[in-house]
Amino acid sequence: MTALFALATSLLWGLADFGGGLLTRRTPALTVVVVSQGIAVAVLGTVVAVTGAWSEAGPQLWFAAAAGLVGPVAMLAFYKALALGPMGVVSPLGSLGVVVPLGVGLVLGERPGLLQFAGIGVAVVGVVLAGGPQFRGAPVQRQAVLLTLLAAFGFGAVMALIGEASTTVTGLFLALFVQRVTNVVAGGAALFVSVMRGAPALPEDGGLRAVRSALPALAFVGLADVAANGTYSMAAQHGPVTVAAVLASLYPVVTALAARGFLSERLRGVQAAGAGLALLGTVLLATG
Repeated sequence: MTALFALATSLLWGLADFGGGLLTRRTPALTVVVVSQGIAVAVLGTVVAVTGAWSEAGPQLWFAAAAGLVGPVAMLAFYKALALGPMGVVSPLGSLGVVVPLGVGLVLGERPGLLQFAGIGVAVVGVVLAGGPQFRGAPVQRQAVLLTLLAAFGFGAVMALIGEASTTVTGLFLALFVQRVTNVVAGGAALFVSVMRGAPALPEDGGLRAVRSALPALAFVGLADVAANGTYSMAAQHGPVTVAAVLASLYPVVTALAARGFLSERLRGVQAAGAGLALLGTVLLATG
């Protein structure tokens, strides 16, 4: 069951990243975050009401609320990075968020093994190779790499926090609901401030009509991201976290394949090598 849930996580996260990246090329990233997560809130609220998950309320929901505060920052940074750079580079760098759960393990007394130390070195080399071509005029902007690393840290923090927020299936529904409500509140506040400063909230081409026409895609992105969080939590609860992390960290492969298939993206050799090393470093970190 662990392998099944974790592989489902990879598929869902990979497709959500691809969809989110496409949407932010036409619609402001904050709007994508708020609308997609708002749809997720409506669906999760219905699920919570039907299953009676409110009975699982407890102090552990503070972890879900914290994940909800970190999540919009990570998603905004990641979507902006996807809009700036090739998905085949950005997505593998985003998978480095697995470092955060490993760091939590260190605080709790665990010590990294040889493979984990090797993973750190490989991942750093991958980051340098993926971002370094910027100095020679390659299309990957340094800002895209920095935004992706910020997003990776946020994603890893969300994984660690949501893992502490529930121990049962119905409790997971409630935790995800609280997380997404916090996402919408935090993202909505950021969108309001952004608009007050003169930034657009709607696409320049089409305005509100364009957002309405994109609602199915926005719903898919929001619900796929929620489902991925849920399947990862289930994977971690049903078996070794290391196995779940390894398989779940394969989601950049899905994003890269989708970008290659639908967008015909082509990467320079050094960029592809850097992205591949970053992904390899992620696997080594998780398996060490």
